[in-house]
Amino acid sequence: MRFPAPASRCLALASHLRYPTFNQLPFLISRNFSVLPSNMGSSSQPGGLPLKSLPKSWTLPSLLPPDPLYPTPLSSHNTPRDEITPRQVRNGLFTYVRPEHQSTYQLLAISPAAFKTLNLSLSEATTPEFAETVVGNKLWDFDETDESNRNYPWSQNYGGFQFGSWAGQLGDGRVISLFETTSEQTGKRYEVQLKGAGMTPYSRFADGKAVLRSSIREFIVSEALHGLGIPTTRALALTLLPEERVRRERIEPGAIVVRFAETWIRLGNFDLLRARGERGNMRVLADVVAQHVYSGWENLPARLEEGQTEPKTGVKKETVEGPKGEEQNRYSRLYRAIVRRNAATVARWQAYGFMNGVLNTDNTSIFGLSMDFGPYAFMDVFDPSYTPNHDDHMLRYSYRNQPTIIWWNLVRLGEALGEMMGIGERVDDEEYVEKGVVGEEMEKEMVGRAEKVIEQAGEEYKQVFLGEYKRLMSERLGLRGVKEDDFDGLFSPLLDAMEALELDFNLFFRRLSSVKVADLESEEGRTEQAKVFFYRDGLSETSSDDLEKVADWLAFWKERVVEDWGEGKDEERIRAMKAVNPNFTPRGWIMDELIRRVEKEGERDVLKRAIHMATYPFEDSWHGKEFDGVVYEGDADEEKRWTGDVPRGGRAMQCSCSS
Repeated sequence: MRFPAPASRCLALASHLRYPTFNQLPFLISRNFSVLPSNMGSSSQPGGLPLKSLPKSWTLPSLLPPDPLYPTPLSSHNTPRDEITPRQVRNGLFTYVRPEHQSTYQLLAISPAAFKTLNLSLSEATTPEFAETVVGNKLWDFDETDESNRNYPWSQNYGGFQFGSWAGQLGDGRVISLFETTSEQTGKRYEVQLKGAGMTPYSRFADGKAVLRSSIREFIVSEALHGLGIPTTRALALTLLPEERVRRERIEPGAIVVRFAETWIRLGNFDLLRARGERGNMRVLADVVAQHVYSGWENLPARLEEGQTEPKTGVKKETVEGPKGEEQNRYSRLYRAIVRRNAATVARWQAYGFMNGVLNTDNTSIFGLSMDFGPYAFMDVFDPSYTPNHDDHMLRYSYRNQPTIIWWNLVRLGEALGEMMGIGERVDDEEYVEKGVVGEEMEKEMVGRAEKVIEQAGEEYKQVFLGEYKRLMSERLGLRGVKEDDFDGLFSPLLDAMEALELDFNLFFRRLSSVKVADLESEEGRTEQAKVFFYRDGLSETSSDDLEKVADWLAFWKERVVEDWGEGKDEERIRAMKAVNPNFTPRGWIMDELIRRVEKEGERDVLKRAIHMATYPFEDSWHGKEFDGVVYEGDADEEKRWTGDVPRGGRAMQCSCSS
């Protein structure tokens, strides 16, 4: 595998340049550009609520035990902000903490799609109230005179296994949640938070800040994954803190990303409670996850019977399923729900060539969401051993290893929930709830039952992963269904050829989408079509044997397509393929260009264009087309570059975890 770009490429964007002072950068706080989509004024906004009317709640902190040092919002609010510093927090699952005040800031970009999800009017992006909220200066519905008021920002307490080793308490070191909001359109509740909002008790040795570089990367990829249909946390807005100078490998400007998700609870929340032996809090957290994240115990998957692949739901909370020694109570069903959702998500990562780069347990969602984007990447030259994280010397989080690592993380969750799963039908006995497992015999039964649940969940994980992966790969190859021999006869030979010939993973599928069956009738035609899958800068060095490998695969693919679609269905098939094979993915080299143009050159509209392409990744082109009733201006030359061959120096790039 080749790494032509410097390992620190994502960190070293023009790092030799000295940063001017704030007073020398008046363009950074210019109000002359608009974050709204092109050609859209405040008078032409689609529907949505003003920010003040957005329904807000603080459900999670009302249900979980708070940090004992700050048991109420008022106790935290009355503490000088600079006295809320890193420490170990025990017997509390979160801390009430307000964002640090920002005196100077500039809203750089918003995601119109995210506004729509939250049912928030786009015109709000131009209001001072929105600008103050997205940097944490405005607290909603908090009453300093009411001791019982619980409407206050908070940060979560969790731990995690990092690179396979226990790391102890981690937590939201620079993330502060503002409130929850329930969308009237979807009925889903989202937790809205700020990343880069200041120090918390969980900041450890860090400063609670986020740099513009990593904030741009997270802002774009969150919406790109959503555009691809991959479960993910979302990004609402990106704000620059022009006077903030943050020390990482170099001095960088600070920023805040507004993120939201149905939940920010991770496997690491349970890891920490297990490590500390906080049995009561473990049960409380599991109950909250089942009832408020998975929308109730009866929505969890029932035990699978022999030969069954899709579980039923509707099992009552108290019901225990299965024969003696293999009983599954409600916590077993919760565990399996988490396993199944994560299996489906990692299948989508693999099908679209996405790599998170740091799949620690504190970065793994209990709801199967892609989250916490550091050194992520989308695959270009196909190499299963590729990792975008230049600190991952053992390739633990490489593309090839992602399904295995997510399962490793889920086994750690199984160990954390193991006592409650393994106790079976006695889960609600008062003696067990109060004292736990007592005696060797009880312990032996508990361990055996828990191990059985985890073992069976492992089989479910494989079944869900392979089913979803085969379905997506079939769609990407233009097939209407999955045949038993497609995996060995079509998928594997293609991936082997991609690896051997260093073909671009996502470009291959997009370009295949435009190939017509009639062009593959002859050997000469197949050889000619094979050329489109190689980077142009290396085509002259491509041997006839290499072209023949691709041409031979195209012959098999043609027969399989005709089998599914019949003759004369190219137009319909091409449409279907282009709807699942993106024309745009935010590659590492594109992110580098964005960072340089925004951070060094003061551009702003380029962010609007990038987020638009990420939101609608399957289009043939974007400029001059109408989206949601508005004509998008775009930049044709930029679109052509960003959707074309990856520059030789921008392939297989790696980044640091530092952000």
